Amino acid sequence: MNIQISIHAKEKMDKEGIDEEQIKTAITRGSVSRQTDGYLASYTYFSVAYQKKGEIYRIKTVYLNK
Repeated sequence: MNIQISIHAKEKMDKEGIDEEQIKTAITRGSVSRQTDGYLASYTYFSVAYQKKGEIYRIKTVYLNK
């Protein structure tokens, strides 16, 4: 899986302790819903907002579910 992580998402990953493998797992195994400008994948205790352009997943942000 080819992912590109935005600066904002990288900062959130560092802050929340979420790594690239967890993001890939969320996208492939999580509950995915359509958003206005992409998708939201929720998996266990966190969510990933992303856009899919061909084979590239552009990660916009990640956050802990509350």
